[in-house]
Amino acid sequence: MPDPPTRPNAAGTVRPAVTKQPLGFQLYTIRKILKDHAAEALERLASAGYKTIESMHADNALVLPLCKQFGLQPVSCHFDTALVAGDHNAYEKAVDEAAAAGFKYLVTYLLLAERCSLDTFRRYADKFNHAAEATHKAGMQFCYHHHAYEFGSTEGSRPIDVFLDRFDPKLVKLETDVFWASVAGQDPAELIREWKGRVVLIHLKDKAPGLKTRYAEDLSPNAFREIGLGVLDFPTILAAAREAGIEHYFVEQDEVADDPVDSLTYSLHTLEKLRF
Repeated sequence: MPDPPTRPNAAGTVRPAVTKQPLGFQLYTIRKILKDHAAEALERLASAGYKTIESMHADNALVLPLCKQFGLQPVSCHFDTALVAGDHNAYEKAVDEAAAAGFKYLVTYLLLAERCSLDTFRRYADKFNHAAEATHKAGMQFCYHHHAYEFGSTEGSRPIDVFLDRFDPKLVKLETDVFWASVAGQDPAELIREWKGRVVLIHLKDKAPGLKTRYAEDLSPNAFREIGLGVLDFPTILAAAREAGIEHYFVEQDEVADDPVDSLTYSLHTLEKLRF
C-alpha cells in the first residue's frame, strides 16, 4: 500500500465532512490494537474524517465513551448469533442497552460452526425474525450480514435464497459486503440493485486481482485491499448504493498489512476523491 495520506488536522480536531454521505468504519478493522490503543485509534479516525462507527457488542463498554469524546456517532452494532438466537431475555436486555446507547441498527451473522444444513438455516431465519421483533419494539432495525458461503450450494439450494424467502422483509434487512459478494462470484452493484428495499447497510473494502470464485472464507490476508488498490468498481457500486437508498456506509478491512488506522484512512480518502 502506498504511504497513507497525511492527517490534515492536528490530533483531536475533527475534519469537516468531505463526502456527501457520512462515512463510518467497522470496529473489527482495529480489533488487534483495540485493547492497548483504543483512544489513540478512535481519535485518529475521527481526525481523519470518519463520522460514524459500527461497533461489536463485546467492545461497547470500552469504545462508547471514546466515541462520545471524539465525536463519533455509534450507528450500528454487531451481535454474535449466540446472543441473538439464545436466551430471549438476555437478548432483550442487550437490545435495550443498545437503544439507550444510541444505536439504530443491530446486525448478526453466522459463524463457521453455525453453518450446516438447509434446515439449520431455516431455523436461524425464524430465530432472527423473532429477535427482530424485539429489536423493532426498541426502535431499532435488525439486519443480517452475509459473507460468501451463503451464495454456495447446500443440498441443492443457496442459503441466501432460504434467508431471503424466510426473513420478514419489514423486520429483517440486509447488510451487504461488496468484497464477500464479489468473492462469491456476484456483481456487487447488481446485487445491491436486486436487493433494493431490503439492503440498508454496506461494508466497503477492495479485493485483490486474480481471486477465483469461492464460498469458503479461508483467504490469504493479501486478498483484502484498501479501497482503490484492488479490482472492484467502486464508482458503479456507490452509484447503485445511492439508487438503492442504502442508509449507512462502513469501511472495513478484515486483514491489513500494517497500521489498521492508516488502512482505514487510505480508504476514506479514496472515497473522498470519488466525491461520494
